[in-house]
Amino acid sequence: MLDVRPSPIAGTWYEGDAKVLARVVDAYLDDAQLPELDGEVIAVIAPHAGHRYSGAVAGYAFASLQKQTPDLVAVIAPMHHPYSQPLITTAHEAYSTPLGNVPIDKKALHELDEALKPELGFGLSPVSNDPEHSLEIELPFLQRAFKSKWKLLPVMVRAQEARVSEGLGKALAKVLADKNFILVASTDLSHFYNQKTALTYDRAMLDQIESFSPEGAFDVERAGKGFACGLGAFTAVMWASRELGADKVKVLRHATSGDVTGDYSSVVGYGAAVILK
Repeated sequence: MLDVRPSPIAGTWYEGDAKVLARVVDAYLDDAQLPELDGEVIAVIAPHAGHRYSGAVAGYAFASLQKQTPDLVAVIAPMHHPYSQPLITTAHEAYSTPLGNVPIDKKALHELDEALKPELGFGLSPVSNDPEHSLEIELPFLQRAFKSKWKLLPVMVRAQEARVSEGLGKALAKVLADKNFILVASTDLSHFYNQKTALTYDRAMLDQIESFSPEGAFDVERAGKGFACGLGAFTAVMWASRELGADKVKVLRHATSGDVTGDYSSVVGYGAAVILK
């Protein structure tokens, strides 16, 4: 019997019926109007709100991956819940979504754990039945975007420190260098400002992302000029991508929850980007 992490969010954060979920996700992928991408996409940055709110933006990130056939997908997401460990992974053998089980690459997880220890002095902490949404919310997109059979390397980042993110990025690069991989970073942008303020804060953070500057993203957050709940996650993916030969980032889409709900008094920002080699 496979030890599967049951979904705590299917049917609320996204559709619980497999056929409806497939149809909704496919529509988000099909609706994305991608520009010409100059290079190979090795990583994407995508939002992680409920599909109703951020699915249209996430569709841009995942549509850019549809021609790829990876064996391994590393999803690096924030941990919003009060665990004490800085870097967390699942103790289960697979994630469950209505579209089926997503198997975990236990060998790659072990390799990452071993690569982290000389970088940071600690590795990954496995937990069971975590309630985190930010990693799982991306899985139905990946299940629909890829035709290949792939395994998941899941990491949830509790620490919001540049040292930890850079160490995670370097360890990821070592593990992924000889593999057929895709990296996914999960983050939302500013939370609960009015639309005008959110656009200012989000532009400041997206400018650092498009400048391929994880250091600048930390500077912007520290200065209170821009915000991202997945700061520790997406900067790790940027550092990893840099080590793996990527040389540019392109922001594909930005919107807010207000663009969906019509309420612009308190919004959450969403961005989609690709990292190219």
